[in-house]
Amino acid sequence: MTSDVGIESGTRLAAHAMRAAVLGELHARPFTPIETPRRILHFAFDTAGAAAAADRTALIDFCARRGLEPLKAGAKQHRLKLGGAMLRWEQHSEFTTYTWELPSESSTPFHPGAGSLAAPMASLPQPGPLVVALDLHLLADTETKKIGLEQLFDRASLAVAENSDGDALFTTDFQMDPSGFVRILLLDRGLGPERAGALVQRIVELETYRTFALLGLPEAQRLLPSINRIEKRLAEVTEEMRRTEKLVDNHRLLDELTELAAELEAGATASLFRFGASRAYNEIVQLRLNTIGERKVGGLPTWSSFLARRMAPALRTCANTEERQTSLSEKLARAANLLRTRVDVELERQNRDLLQSMNERTRLQLRLQTTVEGLSVAAVSYYVVGLFGYLVRGLHDEGVPVDMSLATALFVPVAVLGIWLLVRRIRRRHRLSGR
Repeated sequence: MTSDVGIESGTRLAAHAMRAAVLGELHARPFTPIETPRRILHFAFDTAGAAAAADRTALIDFCARRGLEPLKAGAKQHRLKLGGAMLRWEQHSEFTTYTWELPSESSTPFHPGAGSLAAPMASLPQPGPLVVALDLHLLADTETKKIGLEQLFDRASLAVAENSDGDALFTTDFQMDPSGFVRILLLDRGLGPERAGALVQRIVELETYRTFALLGLPEAQRLLPSINRIEKRLAEVTEEMRRTEKLVDNHRLLDELTELAAELEAGATASLFRFGASRAYNEIVQLRLNTIGERKVGGLPTWSSFLARRMAPALRTCANTEERQTSLSEKLARAANLLRTRVDVELERQNRDLLQSMNERTRLQLRLQTTVEGLSVAAVSYYVVGLFGYLVRGLHDEGVPVDMSLATALFVPVAVLGIWLLVRRIRRRHRLSGR
């Protein structure tokens, strides 16, 4: 389907490739009217990674086998009618939800138990680990006047509130019942199907995102021992740095700091998504609570006050863990840079001493070379003069009138000078070729 825009002249204006997707996102998860009474069973499964694709394939196969409306390509939300029930499937970034809207044949809250009503979920393969199991019972307020909330929920964890105009009362204790479901009772005081559907969806989303937001706490608790140990060892290494001067000790400390930094970064990288997701989910929870607009009921705590007291410390632990990771990473980097500087200075000092030693050896070698060259000139000159003496003697023996001693004596300075010039020329040539 094209998203181009037509004008009166018949010309079509080319649309941005993402225009249709952006406009459609506003209507991706519309509220659906819900008649009172109704029972809502909501499940959320962790489907991060390849599990999401497998879950989509399973739903497509489920629809095909039962002759139901097929799942559209790329769709993130799908509704199916199964007899008197309605199934709503939604896929999110890291989890998938299955929401069953079931008829309520009893005015007694949460009767029958959710476990007996959850049988339809068995017809679908479990897409991943179960994170959220919610049992929401929507009843008319007039049918439950005689039922005390303390009979349904734990008084110590009870949270009750009305919506902004008092047309609904919702309560829960955020605890699992014997079947493993968190119970929420929603009393209709004149909502109407559209407003009831909107309120139900907001409450379901609130519980879902609340649970996923708290997944960051186990991750923080897992990382805290490692962070504590690294902080303690960093303090010990820093103190040891003050007393260490040898290069080998500085190298050892630098290697240890590098290992600590690598361990910390591995934990920070692994928890980066989880802590970021917890912040985002908590923001959604607060937005849902603000949209509902709670009003206090009697002396009981509202959902906002309850979650602020119970949920905020857990999220603060996640934020504090993330802050400690960042701060500790900076401290490790500073300590490592300091040690690296000390190592570099020590290496430069050793290199300077080495160069000085090499220079001294070079000077000694030059002196030795000069001495050797002098001796070489003398030795070679001696042999050349000797050869010249044999030549003169041969000439004398053949009757050539030559004074052997005088000729040999006169040849000595010529031989020495020639050999010296030859050695100097060879040395100069070697020096030029070495450049």
